[in-house]
Order: sequence, then C-alpha cells, then structure tokens
Amino acid sequence: MVADLLPQLAATGVPWSIPSPADGTWDLGPVPIRGYALSIILGIVAAIWIGERRWVARGGRPGEVQDLAIWAVPFGLVGGRLYHVATDSGLYFGEGRDPWAALYIWNGGLGVWGAVALGAVGAVIGARVAGIRLLPVLDAMAPGVLVAQALGRWGNWFNQELFGGPTDLPWALRVSDDVAAAAGYAPGTTFHPTFLYEFVWNLLAFALVIWADRRFRLGHGRVVALYVMAYTAGRGWIEMLRIDDVELSDVGGLRFNVWVSIVLFVLALAYFVLSARRHRGREEEVYLDGRGPDATAATGTDTATGTGRSGPAGPAGEAPGTRVDDPPGAR
Repeated sequence: MVADLLPQLAATGVPWSIPSPADGTWDLGPVPIRGYALSIILGIVAAIWIGERRWVARGGRPGEVQDLAIWAVPFGLVGGRLYHVATDSGLYFGEGRDPWAALYIWNGGLGVWGAVALGAVGAVIGARVAGIRLLPVLDAMAPGVLVAQALGRWGNWFNQELFGGPTDLPWALRVSDDVAAAAGYAPGTTFHPTFLYEFVWNLLAFALVIWADRRFRLGHGRVVALYVMAYTAGRGWIEMLRIDDVELSDVGGLRFNVWVSIVLFVLALAYFVLSARRHRGREEEVYLDGRGPDATAATGTDTATGTGRSGPAGPAGEAPGTRVDDPPGAR
C-alpha cells in the first residue's frame, strides 16, 4: 500500500501533503478487506488488550475484560450506527435514498457517543453477569477506548471522509478530485486532516489519563470522567474544523456534536469533583459480595457453571447437614 501512495505523493505538487489511498478496499481472493473495518477491529483489539492488563492490575481475573467485550462491542457498534443514522437520517431516508444503506456499516458512519452509550449498557450487563463491580472495571477499560478511537479514525482516511476545511499546511490532506468536487472545492484542494488531529489528540489523552490514574490512584468512576473530559476537549475544536454535511450543522451557531462535547465535558467535570469529595482513593474490592476469587475458592463454585458445594464436606465426603448426629435445624 505504501508503494502505491508514493507516486501519488510525488504527483501532488504540494510538498509533504498527505495523500489519500486510491482505494480503501483490497480483495483477498473472494473476500474484500476494507480499511475502515480493519481500523475498527484493530482499535477493539487494542482496547481489550489494554483493558485486560489494567483490570488484572486492579485485582480482576484474566479473561474477564474479553468476556465483557462480548457484550460491549456488539452493543457499541449498534449504538454507534443508530446515533449516526439518527443524526444524519437524510443520507438514508427520503426521495432517492436507499434505506437499506443504513445497514452498510462498512461504508463508514459510526457516532462515537452512540457507541459509548450502548457499549456501556453492554458492559453493565456483562459485569452484572460476571459479578463485577461496574465502576472499577469501567475505570480499567476507559483508557483503552481512547486508543480504539485513535486507531478507528484511520478508517476516515481510507474512506476519504470527515476532513476539515481547505489548508496549505505541510500536513494537509489530499483527496481525490471527485471527493474534492463533491465537497464543493476545486480539484487539487488540500484539507485539514481531522482524522490525524484526533488520532494524535486521543493518544495524548490516553497518556494523560494513564499518568493521572497512576499518580493519584483514581477510582469510583473518575478515570471514566477524565476520559470523557480529555476526549471532548479535543473533539469539540476538531469537530468545528470539519466541513462534511450534517443535518444538525447549526444548532445555536454550533454543530450538534460540538454541543454534545460541551455538555458531556461539564457533566464529567462535575462528576469528577463530586466523586473526589465523596470517595478518597480507589476501590479495594472489585467484585460484588460473594463473587470474587476468594468467595469462589471458599465455596468451591465453578465460575463458568455456577455449580459446586456451598461449604466443606463432612467426613468421608458427606455433604454438610446430612450426618445423623447433626443438631435439630441443621439440615
């Protein structure tokens, strides 16, 4: 792929501009490999890996974040698509539109806040099933989500979408002539690479959240709150650079997603302050009562099936409460 981009770079006439891939899909035999989907998948894998390491460091059992991801990822993908379709319904419904295209997630179109909201719902369900306290595991997973969002933004580069206004900066993005014309600009116009801005911002935000968590031992949902503040602080100004058509492009003078970022930043800040006042440090116990490793070892319960003895056996393997000399009421 790099070899294909070099001739494009040489032909741009704009030194150091960032070329866009001529095609965001590669055929592996009969199977199409889409750059957008690959970016999302790599982001999910990175988030699970980071979350797993942080969860084990918090006292959780290996593999539990992967189990939660089975719930959170499908919920998040559905939520992200629903948010996108709801806020840009004109792309899919109405005269001359194809409603079935709302299902074509591989063509791009995932709303971050819908993905986060429904993904959190999936995590809540998974945590409840596993007997995990919600805030500790969300705090463990939140930084990895920033890395997932950073990697996922490269999908916009593959699809030549969601770029910013015209610029001649050395890192300007060059798109195809057709894409530039569709955006209302002359062929050869270069644009702000907002995907790159958000990629860099999210990685810096990840470093900030990791540092703050280690330095101040954040808990009780404060890592999540800091994640929201760090992400929205960048998303707000990056969103204002974008020129893509959205239905809610002028809500009180700002794009709808800018308002969402402002509101969520304020709410996250308020939660962070209130939580810090109510709870010092972080949680010592990350499992619901009777569901942690110690409880499992004491009861002999199989965590996969929920079966096992509820207490030690009597002599010769007798179950408790079955001996002849048990006192009345012990059975």
